[in-house]
Amino acid sequence: MRRRTAVWCVVAVVGAFVLGARPVAQEGVLTVAGDVSTPLTITPAELKAMPRTTVSVADQGREVKYSGVLIGEILARAGAPLGRDMTGPAVSTYVLASAKDGYQALFSLAELDPAFTPNDIIVADTMDGQALFDYQGPFRIVAPKDKRGARGVRMLQKLEVVRLKK
Repeated sequence: MRRRTAVWCVVAVVGAFVLGARPVAQEGVLTVAGDVSTPLTITPAELKAMPRTTVSVADQGREVKYSGVLIGEILARAGAPLGRDMTGPAVSTYVLASAKDGYQALFSLAELDPAFTPNDIIVADTMDGQALFDYQGPFRIVAPKDKRGARGVRMLQKLEVVRLKK
């Protein structure tokens, strides 16, 4: 009986490989990919070790403080064209933020570049000094100057840099 079970396990694994099964996204990490020179996978501990920023947003009549890392800092580490490189074709670059549940939001690369605009858009990992709730984290985007929270991607898993003009 054990041999038959082992054979079926091998058949299932080989079948999944042959049929092109995709690997499951790694839980609890943030992937930075696309048109960057150094794709990244960031763990919660690595995000905590980066330079921190705190922003405040109004939520149902009270002020909530989120702490995390500027998305521009993360993108700079990945080699996205920021700062002096934010000219010409780089200005038509965007960042697609994707969540575990499939939710997505779009940002222009320029609005995430601290040298281009004073927006403090962050990847947050704490709210009011505490870790994010499971339904929010471990990472979420907080865009404090947005009038609506629609681009506040919860359960953030991926930032993909896409350059429209090469």
